Amino acid sequence: MNESDDLRLRGRRRFLASAATVAVVAATAPVAATAHARASSASSETGSDSEPFFGTHQAGVATTPQTNVYFAAFDLIAEKRDDVIALLRAWTAASARLTQGQTADLLTNDPATPELDSYETTGLATDRLTLTFGFGPGMFTKDGKDRYGLAKHRPDALADLPRFNGDQLVPERTGGDLCIQACADNPQVAFHAVRQLTRIAYGAANIRWAQSGFMAAQKDKSTPRNLMGFKDGSMNVPIRAEAAMNQYIWAGDEGGWMQHGTYMVARPIRIALEHWDRMKLSFQQQVMGREKHSGAPLGQKHENDSLALDANDANGNPIIPENAHVRLGAPENNDGAQILRRSYSYDNGLSYIAERWPPWHQGMEFDAGLLFISYQRDPRTGFVKIFDKMSKFDMMNQFVTHVGGGVFACPPGAKEGGFIGQPLFDLA
Repeated sequence: MNESDDLRLRGRRRFLASAATVAVVAATAPVAATAHARASSASSETGSDSEPFFGTHQAGVATTPQTNVYFAAFDLIAEKRDDVIALLRAWTAASARLTQGQTADLLTNDPATPELDSYETTGLATDRLTLTFGFGPGMFTKDGKDRYGLAKHRPDALADLPRFNGDQLVPERTGGDLCIQACADNPQVAFHAVRQLTRIAYGAANIRWAQSGFMAAQKDKSTPRNLMGFKDGSMNVPIRAEAAMNQYIWAGDEGGWMQHGTYMVARPIRIALEHWDRMKLSFQQQVMGREKHSGAPLGQKHENDSLALDANDANGNPIIPENAHVRLGAPENNDGAQILRRSYSYDNGLSYIAERWPPWHQGMEFDAGLLFISYQRDPRTGFVKIFDKMSKFDMMNQFVTHVGGGVFACPPGAKEGGFIGQPLFDLA
């Protein structure tokens, strides 16, 4: 056995031991009690509360959006199907604890062994933490290999995204066999959850790319604004409308093992903020097709007014330009297609960047933008249908660049005693 094989074997043994520990603890220890749990009173004191982990659907989709996200994609290195199941069981057990304000595992208090939680959220509220899991195409087939005997169960809806006009996808920020979306009203709580799940995955999956994000909570609870200063998500599927969610977001009978699940498209989109900030307000509003201050569609008064797609000005020109962002994304122009946007702004500091459009400035600029996350019943009739047109004609393209991302099948919610994705693995 060479050194690399030895390291791989030791990593797998460590992962299996960790997974077994988490699973046993989940089965034997009540989630509501542990000596090192975060104080339950903190939740009531801050107005926060816990979101349920188990249920028909995964949390974090139809949940009222929290103010922070930490998104991470992983590459599976597990060699056996049982190892993948062990990982998902361990992640499920730890997630059930974390979302209820517990540590990822019971702590040992043994100074001779590593603790099974990094402990940096002790004393914090749960801050409505949700953990949403997705399976990428590599779960089913990778490099032409059916690694886990799952290829025949890959849903048709989990189709590889086409390359869109203007894409500049960086391999290190693209793809993934698994993903975790952690959302919370405290960035430390969201990051802590992904950190613990990454630790648990040691020897079975390696983190591939990650992106944190934030969403400014509006004092009047109105639609939050993105870094371009416009309200983001005005034209969204209402999460409390069951019929609309069933029609556009949740997989139905056609989904098989994915019934009650959904499909996620995640894409970090860099925004040329310096370029955008030099534009006149009137031009910015033409690009968006909305008033910047009120959020109302051009020609209307209120944010939620219908788009005046047929209205013309005194010169006979459309009030909402033909290549405005909202017009190209409107259901009326996409055969009724709708998606649930759940996006967050991000700021990665500065990078040396070459702008895509005149004046083609090159230099240190903000590496900031939007972590676009959308959910839909089928990406082919959701995101792909809408974005194909946008990628070619949207005026906003001169300010934004898609730099990575992936598509994931988010299975239905786990049942107590079960694990995320169990309907898939029960098939064979």
